[in-house]
Amino acid sequence: MTPQEIFEYKQKWMQAENNAVRIHSDLRLSAKDFCRSNFEKQRWSQKEYTAVYEDTFFFESSNDADIFRIHFKKWLTFV
Repeated sequence: MTPQEIFEYKQKWMQAENNAVRIHSDLRLSAKDFCRSNFEKQRWSQKEYTAVYEDTFFFESSNDADIFRIHFKKWLTFV
């Protein structure tokens, strides 16, 4: 996929139902590295500082979100 195609693909599933997982912002880099290593880039997205000390990762697939939650279970934020 070209960068433009990836952008458009993400826009489609982000507008529909997506699977959001909130995580402490201190883990941003390790969470991004985990996503880059385990998921195709068009299947996840991340927004910084969605709340104080919190980033949110979005996944197209609930299965991918569950894998992410299990890996970072200890550091997830639930507000």
